[in-house]
Amino acid sequence: MRTKTLFITILFLLSAALLSACGKLAAQPAVAQGETPIQRTLNVTGKGKATLTPEIAYVTIGVHTEDENASQAVDANNQQSQKVADALKAFQIDAADVQTNNFSIYPQQQYDNEGKFQGIKYVVDNTVFVTLRDIDQLGDLLDAVVEAGANTINSVQFDVEDREAALSEARAAAVADAQKQAQELAKAAGVTLGQVQNINSYGGGTPIPLYDYKGGFGGGAAAAEASVPVSPGQMVLTVEVNMVYEIE
Repeated sequence: MRTKTLFITILFLLSAALLSACGKLAAQPAVAQGETPIQRTLNVTGKGKATLTPEIAYVTIGVHTEDENASQAVDANNQQSQKVADALKAFQIDAADVQTNNFSIYPQQQYDNEGKFQGIKYVVDNTVFVTLRDIDQLGDLLDAVVEAGANTINSVQFDVEDREAALSEARAAAVADAQKQAQELAKAAGVTLGQVQNINSYGGGTPIPLYDYKGGFGGGAAAAEASVPVSPGQMVLTVEVNMVYEIE
């Protein structure tokens, strides 16, 4: 009798355990159904631009000399460089805006048209980086330094003192462009825009020039110009904004 009772008790416990396990398995789909659905989003990139009028000019001005004697090459370069420095002073440029960015001397082997060695010349280069804050003086300054002895003008770049206002304008335009795109895409897709989930901004660095200056800049060609016409033109500052919207 005890054996039969024990058997019934064990059978009951096993049945209860089996029913409990089945209940857990049956409940799993309900949990899966209750999970948070995947968030649907719309990703757009807007572009904004702001136009700037240049206020500053950056110019690299140099003196290049060559001679078979190293000392004479250096002396000639020093004399021409001093004349160029005097010409810059005449434009009342602040000393902090004139920076020497290269002085070099090196031997250069000379060969004739048949490849026969002819000897060695010593090459001396002395260049300064000039920041001109009165941009209207640029053409006259280039004329003056070339006349004084500068024979390498490697680049002329333009900039502005403060970009913050233009940067704000470009950012606002980029956001407006992104919002317009998002609204048009949502309407076309038949969905409703939700809250903005993420915003990233790119660009806004060095403005891109929109000018085309003429005047023979680069190497000794600048010396052949009697007058250097320069057109600063305008620059454009570009910003991109990436925005992610929730959609319903």
